[in-house]
Amino acid sequence: MFTKHQLLSISLLSAALISSGAYAQNAVIVNGKSIPKAQLDKLVQRSGQPDNPQVRDQAREMLVTRELILQEADKRGVIQKEVVREQLEQARIGVLVSAVFEDYVEKEGVAEAELKAAYESVKAQYTGKEYHVEHILVEKESDAKAIIAQLKAGANFEEIAKAKSLDPGSAKNGGDLSWVSDKALVPEFSKAMVQLKNGQITDKPVKSQFGWHIIKMIDGRDVKAPSMEEIKDQLKQMIVSDKNWQKAKFAEMMQKLRAKAKVQ
Repeated sequence: MFTKHQLLSISLLSAALISSGAYAQNAVIVNGKSIPKAQLDKLVQRSGQPDNPQVRDQAREMLVTRELILQEADKRGVIQKEVVREQLEQARIGVLVSAVFEDYVEKEGVAEAELKAAYESVKAQYTGKEYHVEHILVEKESDAKAIIAQLKAGANFEEIAKAKSLDPGSAKNGGDLSWVSDKALVPEFSKAMVQLKNGQITDKPVKSQFGWHIIKMIDGRDVKAPSMEEIKDQLKQMIVSDKNWQKAKFAEMMQKLRAKAKVQ
């Protein structure tokens, strides 16, 4: 048999274990109202931030703030006010309208004709030529002239670019700018670049706002548009983000709903 002291100890231990278990299941308890840990987990997940103690503390504070407002709203009876109830109902309807439309767009999708039209519009932008070039950028014209002299004497363009070019983006790659459009570069650079033949290097330094360039042409080609399949996801995103498309699609949805509805 247990003594009264032993029974009291067991009772206190059981209460402590139950209390500990309750706290483990809850993120926080506000004025006796438990907020489940699952809500905290969901809030952290939705934040898109790494799950760490600091983020969890911030999320927990948001839950506390929200619960305090809800409790205060109940205490003050503001939910019973007609204007508040109307605003809550309007907010509810707004959420449902958005959810129904998003579901409609997701299931109906984008028409093939719309995709093709968007693709043709994007495809038309792929015009002109693009060039594979390398360059060396230096601060002074005299330095650029000295490098050109070295290149004419047989020095390696890529090695000099790695050692002396001031362009941090291309220097480590031997001055390689990869494939670029003449429209994407400063005018002085583009004008000199398009006049070069494959393998040719500018015989005079080219000045731009960045300094003095020595340009080497590797190759040139006509700009080629990607296939529709390659950019299909981007095309869909472009279409559904268009406000006019959204208005037309919403009108289409409502027309279908009214056609099936019995309105008296």
